[in-house]
Amino acid sequence: MPRPTNKTELLALSDENLEKLLVFIDSIPGDMREKTYELNERDRTISDVVCHLHEWHNLMEHWYTVGMSGKKPAIPGEGYTWQTLPAFNRKIWERYKDTGLKEAIALLKKSHKKIMKLIEKHSNEELFTKKQYPWTGTTSLGAYFISSTSSHYDWGLKTIKPIKKLIA
Repeated sequence: MPRPTNKTELLALSDENLEKLLVFIDSIPGDMREKTYELNERDRTISDVVCHLHEWHNLMEHWYTVGMSGKKPAIPGEGYTWQTLPAFNRKIWERYKDTGLKEAIALLKKSHKKIMKLIEKHSNEELFTKKQYPWTGTTSLGAYFISSTSSHYDWGLKTIKPIKKLIA
């Protein structure tokens, strides 16, 4: 499915891509799920990837809460810019690096539900009209939700898929 353009597609693709990710993780033999790999320049375990997705849900929820209160949230985070995103993501990795996969998945499922509830509160117009909210700048609220759900889950799956080749 291409990038969502309405609320129904956003909700469906978010659930669908999360399910694909979780099914893929479940398809990896148990002893291989907790091993260390070189998945990218930062992530070494499946849990690292899952925790990254979870924390970006938390960030989205924070931006949303601050933004909807009429204030301007620090995006991506206090003291960071999109140019310093690798350092910001490294900070996230440091926070969660000792989290086990079972806990990471539980965190991800819980934060996913919270984000879905936020999406459900809005109409198509509120989600997909650019510049609808001052805090989202020139883009739409929906674009923020897409980036923290369906597109991010797709990234997560692509990041861990090479593990399957190591099993075969």
